[in-house]
Amino acid sequence: MSKVNARRYCRTRFQILSLMILQLGLQTVEGVWPLPQTITTSTERYSLNPQDFSFHYGRYSATQQGCSVLDDAFKRYFSLIFPDYVSENGVPPSNEAKSFSLDVSVDQGDCQGYPNEDSSERYKLSVSAGHATLNAETVWGALRGLETFSQLVYQDDFGTFFVNKTEIEDFPRFQFRGILLDTSRHYLPVQVILKTLDAMAYSKFNVFHWHIVDDPSFPYQSRTFPGLSSKGAFHPMTHIYTQSDVRRVISHARLRGIRVLPEFDSPGHTQSWGKGQSDLLTPCYRAGAPSGSFGPVNPARASSYQFMATLFKEVSAVFPDSYIHLGGDEVNFSCWKSNPDVRTFMQRMGFGNDYTKLESYYMEKIVNITSALNKTAIVWQDVFDYHERRNSLSVVEVWRDGCYLCEVRRVTKAGFKVILASPWYLDKPGPTHDWARYYTVWPLAFKGTEEQKKLVIGGEVCMWGEYVDATNLSPRLWPRASAAAERLWSDEKQTSSVDQAFPRLRDFRCKLLRRGIQAEPLFVGHCRHEYQGV
Repeated sequence: MSKVNARRYCRTRFQILSLMILQLGLQTVEGVWPLPQTITTSTERYSLNPQDFSFHYGRYSATQQGCSVLDDAFKRYFSLIFPDYVSENGVPPSNEAKSFSLDVSVDQGDCQGYPNEDSSERYKLSVSAGHATLNAETVWGALRGLETFSQLVYQDDFGTFFVNKTEIEDFPRFQFRGILLDTSRHYLPVQVILKTLDAMAYSKFNVFHWHIVDDPSFPYQSRTFPGLSSKGAFHPMTHIYTQSDVRRVISHARLRGIRVLPEFDSPGHTQSWGKGQSDLLTPCYRAGAPSGSFGPVNPARASSYQFMATLFKEVSAVFPDSYIHLGGDEVNFSCWKSNPDVRTFMQRMGFGNDYTKLESYYMEKIVNITSALNKTAIVWQDVFDYHERRNSLSVVEVWRDGCYLCEVRRVTKAGFKVILASPWYLDKPGPTHDWARYYTVWPLAFKGTEEQKKLVIGGEVCMWGEYVDATNLSPRLWPRASAAAERLWSDEKQTSSVDQAFPRLRDFRCKLLRRGIQAEPLFVGHCRHEYQGV
C-alpha cells in the first residue's frame, strides 16, 4: 500500500470510528467528565421537555426549599440543561409537578456553611422513565450529581432533549482538587475569576487557590493596611480586589461547592509589600552600605511578626476556609547575607552561616501565628526541605520538577499531608494535544505504605501569571485542566487509556463551548454548538 493510500485508509477508519461514536452518542451517553466511579447506561432513553421538567427536594431530604446552595443550583442547571429554552423565554418554569422530575435528597442540612476539607461529595444518581433521583450525603455532593445529570442530557438533530436510563454511584478519589490563579503578575478582572469558577465546577474541581499577591503587585485591598494596595497594586483603583470583590468571589465559589484558599507568600515574593509597608523588607547592603534595594521580609525585626500577625488576623476573618497558604518558596538569601543586622541576629540565634535555618525560623513563627487563628497552613516544598523542626508543619505542596514522586514519598514518610502540583503547571503555552501528558500522571506511584498514600490529599493545576492574563487564561486552561480533573476524581484503572478518554474529552470540550467557556480544540473537527463569544 502506498503512503498516500495508507494515509487515506487511516483517515477513513478515523472518520468511520468518529461516526460510530457519534451514532452511539445518539443512543446512549457515557460522556460524563470526569468519569464516575461506576456508571451503567442503557439504550433506553426518555425525551425531556423544558416546559415539563422540574427539580424537587426529596420528601425526606434534610434540606428543603430555602436552601440557598440548591435553590440557586436548580436555576443554574435548568439553564445549562436547556440553554435554548432559557435564552428564548428568559425565566425557567416553576418547580411544580411536571412529567419529568429530578428529586434531590441530602442527608445533612449544611446549606448555610462552606465546603471544607472533610466535606463529602459522594452521590447516587438514578435515571428512569419520567423520574430521576439524586441522593447525597451533603449539598456539595448534590452539586456534583447535578453536574453529572446535566452532562447526561443531549439533543438530537431536531433539537429534542433526551436522557438515557442510567445508574451512577460516584465520589472523588482525592479530596483536594484545585486550580491556582496568579493575580499579581497580571491582574485578572473579577468576572474572569467567576467564569473560571464556573468552569471548575463543570470539571468537579473543588478548591480555588488564589495566589493573590506577589512581587509585581499587591492587589488585595486590606482594611488594616490600605497602603499595601494603594502603593503596591498596578493601579490603586482599577487593579485591586476590594473587600466586596473578595466576598463576591467567595460567595460565587461556595454556591458551586468550591473552597477559596488564599495565599500570602512570604518571606520571599514580597517586593510589592514593601511599597506600602516601610521597614518590612530587608535592606540590602553593598560594600558595607545600603544599596537602596530590598530583599525578603526582614526576619530579624520583631515588627515583621507583629505586622504579619495583624495582617493574617484580617485575612483569616475575610477568608472562611480553614486552610491558608503561606508560601515559603524561592527565598534569595543574598540580601540577608549582606545585612549586618541579620548577620548579628544569626549569630545570636546560633544559626552560624546556615540561612536555611533562618528561613525555617521565620516560617515556624508565621505558621504559629496562623495556627493560633485556627488555620491549617499549607507551604511549598522548600519549607519542608529546609525545616529541621517540622512539628508545626501540616500540609506540603510539591511543585519542583524532577523526581516529584520522590519528594512525595519523603514528605509522606515524615507524616505530612501532600498536595501534588509538579506535573500540572499549565501556564506555559503548549499544543493542546499535550493534555495526555497531564492525564497520564499517577500520584500514588511511589514506594510507600498505605498510610503514606492516604496522606496524598490531592493535587492542583497551577496557572502562573507571567504570560497569562484575561485574554488567554481560559483557552490555556481548558480543556487541559480537565485532564487533571479526571485524574484527581476518577478511578485510576478505569481511566488509564488516553485513547478511550479522547472521545469523552472531545465531547466535554464541546459542552464547555456551549456553556461559554473558551476551551481550545483537541484536534480537527467541529462542535454542533460552536463558541458564541466571538
